[in-house]
Amino acid sequence: MQNFLHGEVYMDNRQQSGLSKRERQVMEVVYRKKEVSAKDVWGEIPDFPSYSAVRSVLTILEEKGFLKHTLEGKKYVYSPTIAHKKAMHSAVKQLISTYFDNSVEKAVTAMLEIHNNDMNDDDFRSLTDAIDRARKEDEENGVTDNN
Repeated sequence: MQNFLHGEVYMDNRQQSGLSKRERQVMEVVYRKKEVSAKDVWGEIPDFPSYSAVRSVLTILEEKGFLKHTLEGKKYVYSPTIAHKKAMHSAVKQLISTYFDNSVEKAVTAMLEIHNNDMNDDDFRSLTDAIDRARKEDEENGVTDNN
């Protein structure tokens, strides 16, 4: 968490560029299943226009550096080149930068406003624990509060 809170870059600029809706859908399937063929993706995303469209998106994601493939018999099997956690951190970092003026506080406040009614005491305790852990890590690493 500390790395995320202190803004370290997890992915290079090529990887930080935004993904289209279809590309994000495919990446969600890849991360969930770990390895996929075009047929797997097509079966998971019912509104894809065609099987060849799935193959095209997989190829684009590979060209962008998000996927790699191996050949199993006659089919390509794709897997992510970027760990899910790193991709998630990069996406959140980009979201905070784009919509919240690089303010973690503004982003968390917005999420709490949106999901407050969905959260229970355990959820709030978990968030408080995460904040406490981040503070402790900062203290251990000599990071001081600049406010």
